[in-house]
Amino acid sequence: MTGLRYVYAVCRPLGAPLQAQLTGVAGAPAKPLAHHGLVAVVSEVPEAEFAHEPLRAHLDDLEWLAATARAHHGVIDALTVVTTPLPLRLATVFRDDSGVRTMIEAREDHFRATLERLHGRVEWGVKVYLEAAEEPAAPVAQEELRQRAETFASRLHERLAGYAEDSRLHAPQNAALTGASGPNALNAAYLVSRARSEEFVEVVDRTKDDVPGLRVELTGPWAAYSFAGEPAAAAPEEGEGAP
Repeated sequence: MTGLRYVYAVCRPLGAPLQAQLTGVAGAPAKPLAHHGLVAVVSEVPEAEFAHEPLRAHLDDLEWLAATARAHHGVIDALTVVTTPLPLRLATVFRDDSGVRTMIEAREDHFRATLERLHGRVEWGVKVYLEAAEEPAAPVAQEELRQRAETFASRLHERLAGYAEDSRLHAPQNAALTGASGPNALNAAYLVSRARSEEFVEVVDRTKDDVPGLRVELTGPWAAYSFAGEPAAAAPEEGEGAP
């Protein structure tokens, strides 16, 4: 490799090879880089696009950002098939393999502890929306439905948390940004063992018709993004990128 190193995730040694011809960001093949009994999954990316200054400019380009995120998550999804990855945040870039190894050594204890906690577990996302009415409801009816939604969301979260080993309540999603119809009453993530995932999904499915006027959406299984202990911002860490 002669370009910069884009790092997708850290994991334990792979029990099976990565998919043949797995490509990631900038169309580059994803490859394992082993160090200290851990594996960083990396690909080579062009310095002209991913060095510190051009990367900052690209992060304001929504089209570029969306394409990069799709490629990033595509590699994570492929990893989830063969191992339990610890996803790193979008646009984690180092100068070379040595920089990646130094990062692994600096955060080795965190990586090992988190991988142990996530092993054999996946993330499920559950959202509850108020259905958009064909005709505007009276203010009293709107407030009644909002209160019912909050009560339902709170009870559903409590119930699902009982099937999960950990959970996260995220801020409600902005419909203007997501394109979803209706206000978001619950936006939660659940860390669930693979062994209990089928049961978890069945519980969600049984609740979907409990309250008319509400919509329950289930996504997953994903790598445990919400439980990886990584900062959410899509920006390079201090010292990352080309010096």
